[in-house]
Amino acid sequence: MGGISIWQLVIIAVIVVLLFGTKKLSSLGSDLGASIKGFKKAMSDDDDKAKNAQQDQQDADFTAKSISDKAEETSKDTEKSQHKDQV
Repeated sequence: MGGISIWQLVIIAVIVVLLFGTKKLSSLGSDLGASIKGFKKAMSDDDDKAKNAQQDQQDADFTAKSISDKAEETSKDTEKSQHKDQV
């Protein structure tokens, strides 16, 4: 009693077709289909970007250097720059 029967849906569909016409409804349907297609494409693009970002994070493994190695590199760089200034 509280639900909508098939006959009520048919009557509503006939009224909608009479009000808007078949051309308007077909263009509305194609527009709706195009928007759904665009939405799905955007969602798949986001998934691809997330996978690529995750791969990039996995590829970005670096070897650890101790602080003394960094200090030696810094002192060598300063010596080279001082030598260039003198020449």
